[in-house]
Amino acid sequence: MFFFLPLPQFHSSTSENMSAYEHVSGGSLKFKGGTSSIKKKKKKSKSSKEKMTKAIESSQDDPKIVQVVQKTDAEKRFEEIKRKRQLDRASKQAQKSHKERVAEFNTKLDNLTEHFDLPKVGPG
Repeated sequence: MFFFLPLPQFHSSTSENMSAYEHVSGGSLKFKGGTSSIKKKKKKSKSSKEKMTKAIESSQDDPKIVQVVQKTDAEKRFEEIKRKRQLDRASKQAQKSHKERVAEFNTKLDNLTEHFDLPKVGPG
């Protein structure tokens, strides 16, 4: 014969706290005001595509109006100076080879102090 002994019931504070949360429903959070949380995008109808094609065709048939923008003297001088500076910059870079630029960059880095160097304090 087999006798089954009942398992001892442990009374802890967690079992008492669980009764406080029994009425809470589980699951994901829900937004206020609507039952469906995901709204589907509306598909464009064929009529809207037809309207777009008609608008494009009609715009191609109409003669296009082009406005010519007149620049002031100051704007013209500014663009000319800007163009000259770009040409000067390009010519300076073309004079140096890649090897020379790397060497110049390395000497510049050697002259810089490193930010993680700690100054020595005291004798030593």
